[in-house]
Amino acid sequence: MATDLDRRHSRSPMEHQIDSTVAPPPDVAEFDQLYIGGRMTAPAGADTIEVVSPHTEKLIGRVPHASREDVDRAVATARAAFDEGPWPRMTVDERLGVCQRFRDAFAARIEQFARLITAQNGAPYNVSMAFHTRAAVLLWDAQIAIARDFPFEERRRGGRNPLLVRQEPVGVVAAIIPWNSPQFLAAGKLAPALLSGCSVVLKASPETPLDAYLLAEVADEAGLPPGVLSILPADREVSEYLVGHPGVDKVSFTGSVAAGKRVMEVASRNLTRVTLELGGKSAAIVLPDADLDAAVADLMIASYGNNGQACIARSRVLAPRSHYDQIAERLTAAVGSLMVGDPNERSTQIGPLVTQRQQRRNLDYIRIGRDEGAKVLAGGGIPAGQPTGWYVEPTLLGNVDNSMRVAREEIFGPVICLLSYEDEADAVRIANDSEFGLSGSVYTGDIEHGIEIARRVRTGTFAVNGFSLDVNGPFGGFKNSGIGREYGPEGFAAYLEPQTVYLPVGYDVSAR
Repeated sequence: MATDLDRRHSRSPMEHQIDSTVAPPPDVAEFDQLYIGGRMTAPAGADTIEVVSPHTEKLIGRVPHASREDVDRAVATARAAFDEGPWPRMTVDERLGVCQRFRDAFAARIEQFARLITAQNGAPYNVSMAFHTRAAVLLWDAQIAIARDFPFEERRRGGRNPLLVRQEPVGVVAAIIPWNSPQFLAAGKLAPALLSGCSVVLKASPETPLDAYLLAEVADEAGLPPGVLSILPADREVSEYLVGHPGVDKVSFTGSVAAGKRVMEVASRNLTRVTLELGGKSAAIVLPDADLDAAVADLMIASYGNNGQACIARSRVLAPRSHYDQIAERLTAAVGSLMVGDPNERSTQIGPLVTQRQQRRNLDYIRIGRDEGAKVLAGGGIPAGQPTGWYVEPTLLGNVDNSMRVAREEIFGPVICLLSYEDEADAVRIANDSEFGLSGSVYTGDIEHGIEIARRVRTGTFAVNGFSLDVNGPFGGFKNSGIGREYGPEGFAAYLEPQTVYLPVGYDVSAR
């Protein structure tokens, strides 16, 4: 499969851009083609996307901006690959072989992926290595294991007729990923879609398109058949066109609630299936018997990890009134000790936000919180000593009431609210008093009691004494946090359509 990322070169374009040194080189990565149907091809239009470093505020890349015509070409090749090509007609073992090569090629490049992601969205290097890349490999491993043992055909005894229940790939998938975790979220859509036999048009975020070209190298090395995968960087307008395209059978979208509602509206015109993983305002309930040292240490990751730019961030911390001052003091000290700085440095815990727009959004919410009566316990502004970059200090707002905007709206940054509750019932009420229902935690000395709390909080995932996202279990949200599930067997099944075949009366299904 010849491409502009041809392996005849001693080093790929991405290798020229990203070295093994701590800081990325100053060169600008330039691409003038799009990956459509398994090959690099000239875009239909002349528009480009410029990628600016959130740390240096300098240009680090430029790629074509996909147009509607490019979407038409990508969907047409995906449609042909699904309707006429070999991919959905291969045996499961054959697809497993290709996807295993995909996984291995990705794993061999995790350092390159991590440095690209850090350069584009400001995630600290350690976060990019652990969550954005290594976790993506684990996700591929989990989905490959599920596909290997998945019951694609099952014979059942029906009420009258014996039944053959088959699982067919859903078809052409539009997979739309955000900028905050581009490769982990791409893996969560690509792995089940490809393993099940679907063809995919992956829409990359305009903030983080450079790693999409490295992913094209991975796909090329894996040997996907022509048409099975296209990767298009584009903005919301082109994304909406892709969602509403009549050649698309399913949309898998990760993003904001507002965008998710629009996706659902547009997709409904063609009755296109949707999986929506949207926003969150997750609560962490600290019970009076919790190990406070362990809880506070965990919340530094759960609340501020990935610069707070995570849908599952524990952005509301609920403390018992009897222990409020003690918890506030410990959290304030811990937040103040977080290392802020160059995201390429291994010691950095908090890097810049992805864009100046996000920086202003976070600073505006801090101001709104003050105006509403919240008290800034830590942070609250732009860190000193950062002459460039879209930084916001890791911030803790105290004296927050759950009716305040800062407690109800997703800020998507390192701004966390500390609330108090009277008793356990009040804590559960506050946790549930949200339009979101994506994740949450409880910290307690009694694990079984923590499980009881989990049963009372309406969220798609919930952790007892910890913060984790396990790719072997279903992930998604209640309420405005989304529709459907990703990861685990449930996420795999979301890319399949069941077909029931009614067999003749008297046919012995147990003999086969």
